[in-house]
Amino acid sequence: MTTRTTISAGLLMTCAVLSAALAMGLRNSFGLFLAPMTDQNLWTASGFSFAIALQVLMNGISQPICGQLADRFGGRAVVIGGALLYAGGILGMALATHLGVFTVFAGVIMGVAVSAAGMPVIISTLTRLLPENQRGRAAGLGTAGSSFGQFLVVPMAGLGIATIGWQATMIGMAAAALLMIPLAFVLAEPPRTKIVAASEESATDALKRAFRTPSFWFLFFGFFVCGLHISFLTTHLPGFVHTCGLPVAVGAGAISLIGLFNIVGSLGAGELTQRWKRRELLVTIYALRGVLMAGFMLVEKNTTTVLIFSAFMGILYLSTVPPTIALVARNFGTRWLATIFGLVFLGHQIGGFTGAWLGGVVLDRTGNYDAMWWAGVAASAFAALIHLPVKDPPPQAVAKPAAA
Repeated sequence: MTTRTTISAGLLMTCAVLSAALAMGLRNSFGLFLAPMTDQNLWTASGFSFAIALQVLMNGISQPICGQLADRFGGRAVVIGGALLYAGGILGMALATHLGVFTVFAGVIMGVAVSAAGMPVIISTLTRLLPENQRGRAAGLGTAGSSFGQFLVVPMAGLGIATIGWQATMIGMAAAALLMIPLAFVLAEPPRTKIVAASEESATDALKRAFRTPSFWFLFFGFFVCGLHISFLTTHLPGFVHTCGLPVAVGAGAISLIGLFNIVGSLGAGELTQRWKRRELLVTIYALRGVLMAGFMLVEKNTTTVLIFSAFMGILYLSTVPPTIALVARNFGTRWLATIFGLVFLGHQIGGFTGAWLGGVVLDRTGNYDAMWWAGVAASAFAALIHLPVKDPPPQAVAKPAAA
């Protein structure tokens, strides 16, 4: 019995990690297509960038909806639907000759696809399927898998553009997205009996309970800060490196190191989530981010300091995900986990839009990024403090809904 359970859990986590890696890797490859697509189609860079920014917003807006569908019909159906949208969206991007059509496929369709087949739905489904003592590890593996996809798929896409051209590469990516379908088959959840269903809390009541709970809003605004940091770094770190007079390769290496070391950070956070208080773990992560950014601003900017900063920031990069989803599960249960975590994730994406946009505003108005870096330090302090009152109950202390 023990061996069978272990094998089942291992198969679940393996397929989920591979699916998350493929989804994130494909999504993070789109920036490579900016130059060849705008050159061939005579589009503006800002038009292409708007489509990708719209994708981020649509991802945040549609995530709670996809979470609700996953909670009602199971994660497998939603991920399979997301994989089909992924393939259709990328194929539409490859064949679009008009910027408006490209924006619909890249911004709207892909935004929903990323929500349906992305990390929040996958990890929420795993959390429901696995026993309590394996959930932190599963969340860490899912997050690390996403980074591994970025580390592996993005260079492959770049190689494809250089050898067979951008359009053939994008069509190949559309075909690769379909590989998520067989990987999703293991995410089947057992059917709920009518007796259990009758005694369960409804989605509406669960959301009302979450909105009335201060811990939900603490997690929401804390995740906003996480998104602000991540989008600022991914969007503007290469530009900041350039303003420091360093080669372009240093900026690219910094982003690559963040992705690589995030694998270590996510796995470590997953293990610590099972062994340490999740609230204190989040407070520590956000506080360390602030210390790291402040220290980086106070030292000379050269290749060594940039790469050291990137490696340590990579460890802290998405390490917030395992303890955050664990706290959502412990405070609100797992029945509507994808829905409630989807709403917390909306805060992350709003923060992501803010970080990317505000970094550009600061640069345009001041000629440098200094004010944005110090705003990031202040945001770290805010996030660390706002997590202090978050409730971190033991599994058995999660409130049970009353029978209908």
